[in-house]
Amino acid sequence: MRLLVVEDEVKTGDYLRQGLSEAGFLVGLARNGLDGHHLAMTETFDLIVLDVMLPDVDGWRIVQSLRAAGRQTPVLFLTARDSVEDRVKGLELGADDYLVKPFAFAELLARIRTLLRRSSTPVMSEQLRVADLTLDLPKHRVARAGRKINLSHKEFCLLELLVRRRGEVLPRSLIASQVWDMNFDSDTNVIDVAIRRLRAKIDDDFEPKLIHTVRGMGYKLEVESGDETH
Repeated sequence: MRLLVVEDEVKTGDYLRQGLSEAGFLVGLARNGLDGHHLAMTETFDLIVLDVMLPDVDGWRIVQSLRAAGRQTPVLFLTARDSVEDRVKGLELGADDYLVKPFAFAELLARIRTLLRRSSTPVMSEQLRVADLTLDLPKHRVARAGRKINLSHKEFCLLELLVRRRGEVLPRSLIASQVWDMNFDSDTNVIDVAIRRLRAKIDDDFEPKLIHTVRGMGYKLEVESGDETH
């Protein structure tokens, strides 16, 4: 599942990203309101963890804009603003929950999982399937043709991203930012190596092949009749 964290305080943002990644989520991190608003409006996330006191566009305006645009992504406000009036305002603007800093990470994680369970959007399914490939998201298990496949945490995140964006050509820069949370360096082959390792586990011994290279563009996961892009 993909989460977006919008947090301008560097240590808090890094703490949230690391903790939520270790809990099994794909985490995007925006360090200001403008970037957070752009990501929330242009990409698909299962939930947004949103600070209120941001240096450019505050959290109130971001959630207002999302709801006005018809985007119903669950939003959890995580903020130092602890008055009853602020909590009421956040919920009335369209947020789904409100947690005050300082917070216990275990409580944040519990609230996130509760919100995800409440959501009825298709992306919240606990299992993803393509052909005979199955991903069990809560248990971090992968199987193909009934055979269990052992993946590392990053391999699982990479596969989940490919499956969720099935049929889309994903450039290396997007994969780097979503799975490794880094800017893509054209001199590094980390993405290509990761794809090769993932292919070896989920494609080499099976048919049809699922992971395809689109030369000069990136990678996609799709059931194809032929291997011209493989």
